[in-house]
Amino acid sequence: MKNYTLIGHPLGHSMSPLIHNELFKLKGRDCIYNLTDIAPEKLSECGEFLRRFSGFNITIPHKVNVIKLIDELAESAKRYNSVNCVDCKDGRLIGYNTDCDGFLLSTKEFPLDKNVLLIGCGGVGRMMAIEVALHGGKLTIGIIPEAADTAEKLKAEIINIVPDTIVEISLISELKGGFDVIINASPVGMYPKVQACPVSDEIISSCSYVFDAVYNPVETQLIKKAVSMGKTAVGGAAMLVYQAVKAHEIWDGDFYTDEEVNRIIKAVEEKVRQGEVK
Repeated sequence: MKNYTLIGHPLGHSMSPLIHNELFKLKGRDCIYNLTDIAPEKLSECGEFLRRFSGFNITIPHKVNVIKLIDELAESAKRYNSVNCVDCKDGRLIGYNTDCDGFLLSTKEFPLDKNVLLIGCGGVGRMMAIEVALHGGKLTIGIIPEAADTAEKLKAEIINIVPDTIVEISLISELKGGFDVIINASPVGMYPKVQACPVSDEIISSCSYVFDAVYNPVETQLIKKAVSMGKTAVGGAAMLVYQAVKAHEIWDGDFYTDEEVNRIIKAVEEKVRQGEVK
């Protein structure tokens, strides 16, 4: 039996075992996936321990510091200086970033090459911003005043990667609308502050597609409003499952149908509704 795990701290109740064990089951693989809580000060001592696994995932706060233990980085991990998936091959640890795959697969029907509004510019927001630029989109980063410096640094980074891209920064309070896609990469609307919405109804009404990285609650205020207005809306559970799907492609070369993936997304959403999630 092959063993896989998720490392992080604190882990609480993660959806990862449910997702990965179901993916293994679908392919009839004799594998088990569990959780391994590693405190930040202990991570540097865990190199040999982690090599015992066939592969593992990484969550907060280890996505950057784990790089010191990795033998080789895939292009995605180099681009974002962040690793959330490791494949153990012949005693070597190869690091990947599948968060970007999770995002792109969740939004595969979205016109990311159009006029895109991104709310938030933290870790996941940075990845999404760069992916939008790589897809040729015109990007507006909506921020609160405290995030101005971070947003300016991200803008400079994006232009360095994609020199001809158009990147604008705007305070959320000053946004006017006219976007094709809205992406929420901020924690606004996350449990327990479920009544909050990152943008106004006017902004939502002007777009056609909405993606919210928040997955608890399943239907955030942003998602609820978008659906009520007839928009295409996708929540964060899809990204959570799709990044795991990409990990299984890396580990075992396995691929899954949309029906199989959607079934797991619905199972995750049901667990969230039942309160069985961190």
